[in-house]
Amino acid sequence: MLSMVPPSSSPEDDGEGTVVDWEGPDDPQNPRNWTYRRKWGATLIVSAFTFISPVSSSMIAPATTQVASQFGITSQVIEAMTTSIFVLAYAIGPLFLGPLSEIYGRSRVLQLANMWYLVWNLVCGFAQSTGQLIAFRFLAGIGGSAPLSIGGGVLGDLWAVQERGQAIALYSLAPLLGPVIGPVAGAWIAQKSTWRWVFWSTTIVDAIIQVLGLFYLQETYAPILLERKASRMRKDADPEKGQRVRTAFDTEDRHWKKIFAKSLTRPFVLFYYEPIIQLLGIYMAFIYGLMYLFLTTIPSIFEGIYGQRVGLAGLNYIAIGVGLTGASQINARLLDKIYAYFTKRNGGAGRPEYRLPSMVPGTIFLPIGLFLTGWTARKDIHWIVPDIGIAFIGAGQILNFQSIQTYVIDAFTLHAASALAAVSCLRSLAGFGFPLFAPAMYNALGFGKGDTILACAAIVIGCPAPWVFWYYGERIRKASRHARA
Repeated sequence: MLSMVPPSSSPEDDGEGTVVDWEGPDDPQNPRNWTYRRKWGATLIVSAFTFISPVSSSMIAPATTQVASQFGITSQVIEAMTTSIFVLAYAIGPLFLGPLSEIYGRSRVLQLANMWYLVWNLVCGFAQSTGQLIAFRFLAGIGGSAPLSIGGGVLGDLWAVQERGQAIALYSLAPLLGPVIGPVAGAWIAQKSTWRWVFWSTTIVDAIIQVLGLFYLQETYAPILLERKASRMRKDADPEKGQRVRTAFDTEDRHWKKIFAKSLTRPFVLFYYEPIIQLLGIYMAFIYGLMYLFLTTIPSIFEGIYGQRVGLAGLNYIAIGVGLTGASQINARLLDKIYAYFTKRNGGAGRPEYRLPSMVPGTIFLPIGLFLTGWTARKDIHWIVPDIGIAFIGAGQILNFQSIQTYVIDAFTLHAASALAAVSCLRSLAGFGFPLFAPAMYNALGFGKGDTILACAAIVIGCPAPWVFWYYGERIRKASRHARA
């Protein structure tokens, strides 16, 4: 399917009833024709939802020592799980929340899921045992996972392919910058107050975002909007004439059970059949796993090796934030320009592969950062040097992340939410698992050898990826059941 929206036309009778469609190419009800202010309002709200949830995912990391002391946790794995269990929920939630948004609408599912997250995140602050905290964190993560898959679908609904680069750059920054800002704030909260305020403070911020969402996040999914239009027309139709009113997206079988079953299984079908999602999903999983591995090991570098206090050590998370933000801002300005340049060279025909050039520097920055961080995290080398390495890691992560997400949205526009759900499932499992083995790896090998292994994996998995899809992506998409050729 080339576009989110069906061909623009007025309602017409095709012999089997009235087919409801947009009122021409400039129909103001079509989200693609909304004003820039309205589009950016929805984009900012979705990005805010996508930001605050990952803040919660990692904000507890610097305070895990407090949590372990209060609840008597002695296992490093259980201690790490109090942070990473939230990310495990990210692997599960999008599998049904993404498809549900294609049945009941983006806005409704996004906001209900965010309210679910808000409630359980608040309850986390009242946990009285390790089991309660882990369970409440998991339930909060289920609701917090919605923007990671649905948000991309919203942007696909709103922005034409040649416009969406900057919007997706902002949206893609949120789930990576959130886990960085969270520990900086969490470190000072842990030092000055109690770990419980980690949850209460994020709940207050999320409540403000939710109120704004009620006003500025309207429905964007074309099949839902056209179905609402068709419902209004059915009320006005003459029942004696037996007039049938349907949308351009209707199939012969519209029973909700079959629609529900198909939508819920679509992420699994996409992952099973689509090489694009399989290959890019594995690399994104590695990137996301690295993110949470570093989020949980930065304290051991700067508190353990350099002897910094919790609050001061937490400021080193800013290094990864500098890499993420700096590279993201540059890439946001280049994504659409690069796409337009190659589209022009191709006679005006765009291809999702024109989103991939940003991956090339990203795949180089990532191993450079890993080598630099691992081998300079020593007491005789100034702490700024591993921070520079961490900044390179952040830059590599966001360049790859933005390119992959934009490519997936361009390739699977109509089912972008399900496609992103399939990709995010694997990456979230990695985000959950990497921090659990990190302490054992670094205890056995040290930071130098441990990060060298990760750097070599980044080279083997990542460096060939943009070239493979640049040269063979179109052929893969033509053989696909769901991607646009």
